[in-house]
Amino acid sequence: MSGLKELLHSWRTLALGVGMLVMISATGCQVDVGGQTLPSAYYLQDDVQYFPDGPEFPLAREAAAQKAYTAEAAAQQR
Repeated sequence: MSGLKELLHSWRTLALGVGMLVMISATGCQVDVGGQTLPSAYYLQDDVQYFPDGPEFPLAREAAAQKAYTAEAAAQQR
């Protein structure tokens, strides 16, 4: 009976070790360089996307169309 307990204990230890290895390898590697948290060692080869600032008011055309419609409706009522 003690041989069975030792076998189960060794299998549990092995499963725990493999599980911990999988968890560690799945988390990745983060590096802190110059105040930046970089997600991997390949950040220098990553293509950086730049999105320029948009207009201050994102619905400028819609606001202009509503203003023109209001002005046109006021002009028609005169």
